[in-house]
Amino acid sequence: MKKRYRFFIVLVIMGLCLVFLYPTVRWYFFVPKDEQNLALGSREQIRDYARRTAGGDMEKLIAAARGGEGVPEEMEFLVDEARKNYKSLGREIPKTWDAAAVLRVFSRSDVQNAIEAHYRDRIFKVKNLQQNSVQLGLDLSGGLSIVLQGNMEGLESRFREQYGRDITDEEREALFNQALEVLSRRIDRFGLTEPVIRKQGTDQIYVEIPGTADPERIRGIIMGKGGLAFHIVDEEATDTFYRYLREHPGTVPNDDGTLPVEGVVPDDVLILGIYERGDYGLDEWKGYAAVKKQVGLDGNHIRDARAERTGQFSKPVAVFLLDAEGGDIFYEFTSANVKKPLAIVLDNRIRSIATINGGIHESVELSGLDMDEANDIAIILRTAALPVELEVVNQQTIGPSLGAETITQGLYALLGGLAVVMIFMLLYYRNAGINALIAQALNIYLMFSILSVLNFTLTLPSIAGFILTIGMAVDANVIIFERMKEELRLGKGRRAAVEAGFEKAFWAIMDSNITTFIAALFLSQLGTGPIKGFAVSLAIGVFSSVFTALFVSRLIFDFSTDVMGSKKLSVGWFIKPIRADHSEGRA
Repeated sequence: MKKRYRFFIVLVIMGLCLVFLYPTVRWYFFVPKDEQNLALGSREQIRDYARRTAGGDMEKLIAAARGGEGVPEEMEFLVDEARKNYKSLGREIPKTWDAAAVLRVFSRSDVQNAIEAHYRDRIFKVKNLQQNSVQLGLDLSGGLSIVLQGNMEGLESRFREQYGRDITDEEREALFNQALEVLSRRIDRFGLTEPVIRKQGTDQIYVEIPGTADPERIRGIIMGKGGLAFHIVDEEATDTFYRYLREHPGTVPNDDGTLPVEGVVPDDVLILGIYERGDYGLDEWKGYAAVKKQVGLDGNHIRDARAERTGQFSKPVAVFLLDAEGGDIFYEFTSANVKKPLAIVLDNRIRSIATINGGIHESVELSGLDMDEANDIAIILRTAALPVELEVVNQQTIGPSLGAETITQGLYALLGGLAVVMIFMLLYYRNAGINALIAQALNIYLMFSILSVLNFTLTLPSIAGFILTIGMAVDANVIIFERMKEELRLGKGRRAAVEAGFEKAFWAIMDSNITTFIAALFLSQLGTGPIKGFAVSLAIGVFSSVFTALFVSRLIFDFSTDVMGSKKLSVGWFIKPIRADHSEGRA
C-alpha cells in the first residue's frame, strides 16, 4: 500500500479516536464539579433542582422588571424566546431588552416553564455526556449496592394455586436460582458492565452496579416484572368512578385495582392508573381508567419485543411480536371488540389506550414512550418475567474500595514504569526508540478511544490488561528492531533493512498476538466480573498494539526514508556489517 494511503488511514483513525474520546475528556476535565454532582443525581433530584432554581430565577426576574433593570445574565436565553413571541404576536420588537420587555409577552407560568426547561436540558445534556464516557468501576469510584428480598411466601401461595400442592425445597431453590439468572441476563443486556450479582442466604440477592448508574433505571431493570396484559376499557365504569371521585375526593384505588368501598363499580372491573413518561424520564400519573378483569391476552405469548421509530414524526414505540397461538387468540379477541378502547397494561399500570379498528393478528405497538423506555420495556419482556417477586430491602451508594491517594500512587507507578521503558528504548535503540515512543503513545490513545466508544467500565483488572498489552507492544518493537540489526549486519542499506525487518518479524508478532487474543476471547466468554474486564481490555490492547507496531511504526520509518531522505538506520550501537563489501550497511 502506498504511503499516502497509509498516512490517510492513520489520520482517519486518529480523527475517529478523537471523536470517541471527546465525551470522556470533556466529562472528566471540563465539566465543573457542581454540574457533575447534579448530573449524577437521580431524576427526582434533577427535577427538584430545576424547579427550585426556576422559582428563584422567576422571582429575581420579576424584581428586575419592577426596578427597570436589564435581564439577569443567567437568564439571557429568555431574550431569544421573547423575540419569537413578539414576532408571532405581530408586535414591535423592543430596541432595548430589559426584564420588563421580556415579561411583557410571557405569562408567569410560561416564563417559569422556560427557565425550568433550560436547567433541565442543561443537566440532562451533561448526564448524557457522562453516560457516553468511560465509566469507573467499584474499586475506583464506587457505585450502587442493592439487596433484594425474594417473596417466598407469595411464591409458595402461587405454586399451591397452580399445582394444588406445597412446593418442595428443591423446587424453591431452582426457581430462586432462575430468578438470579434472569436478573443477570437483564443487567447484562442493559449494558451495565461488570456487575456483581450473588446469592445471599436462601432468599436474598446482592447486586453491585459499578460507576454512577441511574438509580431509577436500575430499579426499573430489577423490579420490572415483564407482566404485559391487554384489557378492554369499560367507559361507563370509568365515568361512574370519576363521579364518585368528585363526591368523595381523596379516594385512591388499592394496589390490586380494587376500591376500598364496594359497589361503586361492577365486580368484574379494576381501576388502574394511566401513566406517561414525563420530561424528566419519570412516570407521571395522568388519571384513571376502569378495565375489565378478563385478560384478552397475556405476555406469555410474546415471542419477541423490540424498540422502533414509526409514523410521520418517528415516534418511539415498543413492538411486541406474538407467537402463532397468541396471534390467533388476539385476533379473535380484537375482532370481537372492534371500536372499543383497548388498554395495554404493563406491571399493573396502563401505558397506552387505543381504539380497536380491526382484528390484530401478529404484532402490537406500545406508544407514548421515549426511546430509552421503549428499549427498557422490550428488554424486560425478552428476558422473561421473574419467577420470584423481588423487593428492594436496601439500596445505597457505596464508596470506592481504594482511596484517591492510592489510585494516584498507582497512576504514578504506571507512568513511571512507562517512562523507564521508553527511556531504555531511546538509549538502547537510539533514533528507532523515538519511533517506538510515538507508536506507544498512539497505542495508548487508540486503546482508550476504543474503551470510550464501547462505554467500557474501567477497573483495576482492566487496567492490568492494558498494561500487559503495552508491554507486548514494546516487545513487538524489540523484535522488529533486532531483525533490522541482523539485516544491517548482513550489509543491507536502510530501505532493505526496514523492509526485511518488518517482513521477517511479521509472523512472529502475529502468532504471539493471535494466541493472546484467542485466550482473551475465551476468558471474556467464560469469565465474569473482573476476569471478563481483564479479558476485554487485553483483547482491545492486542488489536491496537498490532496496528501501531506493524502499521504506524512502518509508516514512520518509510516517511523518514522517502520524505526526510534519511540514508542511515539508527537502531542500536556498534553495528558492523559482517561482509566488508557492503559498507552501506553501517549504522
